[in-house]
Amino acid sequence: MRNAQESAERFALQALAWLVGNDDLLPVFLGSTGASEADLKQRAADPVFLGAVLDFVMMDDAWVVAFCDSVDASYDRPMMARAALPGGEQVNWT
Repeated sequence: MRNAQESAERFALQALAWLVGNDDLLPVFLGSTGASEADLKQRAADPVFLGAVLDFVMMDDAWVVAFCDSVDASYDRPMMARAALPGGEQVNWT
């Protein structure tokens, strides 16, 4: 399990780097999370924060496609990575 989380964290760091390099989306991310640019550096190693990064990217299919294309990943990779991070477990309501 630890290897899955470490892999997910590395992938989420790629998503964070993609967001930081996106002049249009970065302000939207900062505004929606309440994070500052300083928080990006300070919380980059926080698995919970990295989960929030993936949650944000997955809000729009176009963002998923753009990010995944930029890192040559399958389009379901963000969802798989999110599931391996804290708070990403699927809830079974039955």
